[in-house]
Amino acid sequence: MDAKPSVEHDAAGSDEHPTLKPEHAQQPLNEHVERFQNQDPEWRRTFEKKLVRKMDIHLLPCLILMYLLNFLDRANLAQARQGTLEADLGMTGTDFNFATSIFFVSYLVFQLPSNLLLTRLRPSIYLTSAMILWGGVSACSGATKTFPQLVAVRILLGFVEAPFFPGAVFLMSSWYTRAELTRRMSYFYSGNALANMFGGLIGAAVLGNMEGAQGIAGWRWLFIIEGVITIAVALIAMWILPDYPNTTRWLSEEERAFASWRLLADINEVDEQKSRTMWEGAKLAFLDYRLYLFVLLQHLSLLSQTFQYFFPSIVGTLGYGKIETLWLTAPVWFATFLISVCVTWTSARTQDRSLHILCLMLLSAIGNAIATGTTVLGARFFAMFLMPMGAVSAYQIILSWVANSFPRPMVKRGAAVAIANMVGNTASIYGSYMYPQTAAPQYTPGGSANSVICLLVGLLAIGLRYIHKWENKKLEKAERGRVENPEEGVINRSDDVRADGFRYIY
Repeated sequence: MDAKPSVEHDAAGSDEHPTLKPEHAQQPLNEHVERFQNQDPEWRRTFEKKLVRKMDIHLLPCLILMYLLNFLDRANLAQARQGTLEADLGMTGTDFNFATSIFFVSYLVFQLPSNLLLTRLRPSIYLTSAMILWGGVSACSGATKTFPQLVAVRILLGFVEAPFFPGAVFLMSSWYTRAELTRRMSYFYSGNALANMFGGLIGAAVLGNMEGAQGIAGWRWLFIIEGVITIAVALIAMWILPDYPNTTRWLSEEERAFASWRLLADINEVDEQKSRTMWEGAKLAFLDYRLYLFVLLQHLSLLSQTFQYFFPSIVGTLGYGKIETLWLTAPVWFATFLISVCVTWTSARTQDRSLHILCLMLLSAIGNAIATGTTVLGARFFAMFLMPMGAVSAYQIILSWVANSFPRPMVKRGAAVAIANMVGNTASIYGSYMYPQTAAPQYTPGGSANSVICLLVGLLAIGLRYIHKWENKKLEKAERGRVENPEEGVINRSDDVRADGFRYIY
């Protein structure tokens, strides 16, 4: 017998929710559970649609803008390189590669403790405070006089940027059901493509019009302007970004209860904030063998995207001037943004993750192969569209797949998201050396390696597909056993066991 489908629904809701077990819920929610279950399906669908729309308006624009600036302040080194950065700081050889990779060392170190800490703090204050810090540090990049100073600033930037990305993923998984999370993750991670697009446009405008203004080099203005914008947005976001559904003021008491109940309906387990200690959550994550496969999947996926930190340099091999090159990067990333939104919509609609990832990674592998194998101008530019359209879009699906594959308890989900992102991003440390300037114009080592890496990501996604199918059959068998022998079906609170009705997504 096939495993029954996972309990997930679109933002519009579903006709039926599973029968909930009140003993799983917190006391305030108990008062509303029976009333929500007995409501007409049409009422639930209408109420949920209105609630999710309100959630989207308050949560998504703020997080997308924050991530856009997060990635922009991290990757603007690539645009600054098109100015006089290297000459002014005396950079030679692989200095630029080192400055790019060193950021990720400190960025990774603080992610896991930060996400565990986030389960005990208010995200609205914690994440925006980190944003103020990284905006200030990024602006300080414009004051560096030597290469060692730039390296020191990049290390500090990694520390202060570390809390945001895994923290934002964790926060969204505390608001949205598994089906909704995939689509919202696509909107959120679209900040990556938009940051690259706006980074090129802003870089071209600043380097082309502010070079030497007030006696300051254009690349210095680039860091200063983007850093100041980040701080200003952070101060506004501090008053807009919500915390958790049950503590949010702009929801009524009924809406807060319904927001918590629908998550319980999706997983059949309440999302308790303090039901486990941070150590228990980390231990549960490390004991789940699937975590290591998802870590590898995310690691290889991020490795396949390291080209984006050198993308202006790669596009520069087409032979255009430095300012024209920055303008040319914009349409590539706009197309990537459109594709990523489309494929994550179909992923949520079809409840598929693995097959989408496979197809997208094949697209990116073809792009890398073409860019490596030819010097024809038109073919190379076309290939530069395929590379991010496949790799970046697939990664959006991977992110949400990780978050909704480790649903409860909250601290386990927080630990799993942070571990996957932390270890995954180690790829950028050594991946930064895949594109040395001496390998231009075809960048054969990096492009060839990336083609193989893309294929490995697709195959690993298919492997996880069958593992989740196998796990779902085990869950179904265990449920039948508890029905047949109720006295043997008592679940120990210390066990990491999924509630009846839960199924993993693949």
